[in-house]
Amino acid sequence: MTAAETTQLPSIALLGAGSMGRAVLSGLLAPTVEVAGGIRVTNRSAERAAEFADTPGVTAFATADDPDANRHAVAGAAIVIVAVKPAMVPDLLDEIASSLEPGAIVVSVAAGVTVATYEAHLPENVAVLRSMPNTPAVVGRAVTGLSAGTRSSAADLALVRTLFETVGTVVEVPESQLDALSTISGSGPAYVFLLIEALTQAAVEKGFTAEQAAELVNGTFAGAAELLVASGKTPTALRIQVTSPKGTTERALAVLQDADLPGLFTRATDAALARARELAAG
Repeated sequence: MTAAETTQLPSIALLGAGSMGRAVLSGLLAPTVEVAGGIRVTNRSAERAAEFADTPGVTAFATADDPDANRHAVAGAAIVIVAVKPAMVPDLLDEIASSLEPGAIVVSVAAGVTVATYEAHLPENVAVLRSMPNTPAVVGRAVTGLSAGTRSSAADLALVRTLFETVGTVVEVPESQLDALSTISGSGPAYVFLLIEALTQAAVEKGFTAEQAAELVNGTFAGAAELLVASGKTPTALRIQVTSPKGTTERALAVLQDADLPGLFTRATDAALARARELAAG
């Protein structure tokens, strides 16, 4: 491995190792990533912390055993990733504020919690950025939305972008667009899984076994996604390509179009955006 192939990152603290925290951690533990000073992870339970006992480069703390675990984790860390539930964020920020290094970068992975909230609870010499990764981070295929804060520099933004590029691609947007982005890429995997569930059920109803249906549908979605990436064509072009005039696919699509899928997705994402704003309002 050459230096050009290796991503170099400074010391990192990850507060909250739930599903999203662990997804981000999976990228940081890749063989092509080197984290100088290591990664400190906090969990509430000792059992969850023990899961990292044999993970090289990771030191885990349990708040159940050590009330100062979060403060210990952030001490000396250049980047602090806050991946706890949104309602827990303000108290957590108050807890760690005095232990943060001057010049540290705090990165939010908490939906709906604004940069203003973070900056109000943290020292002025600490930069804040908001992020919205999605769960395909586990397989290195995340799409992460990233927004700068009022105290972050271009260098801070570039460093955090590099961090999230360990688990996929990054889209930089103003914070005003981040909640909307979360309704597309953040919640998007759930929409896809729901479509897969529905098509799988349709296959079962047509006489296929559950195993056959899963193989048919999962393979079709995976193949279609790969084709979209590899072909360089738009989804519209690929849809037209597979839809023969007066054929079976055209008949099926007519039913789906009658259901006004674009309008349905607009209403669904509007509902998600409204909830994000409720979370932001507390």
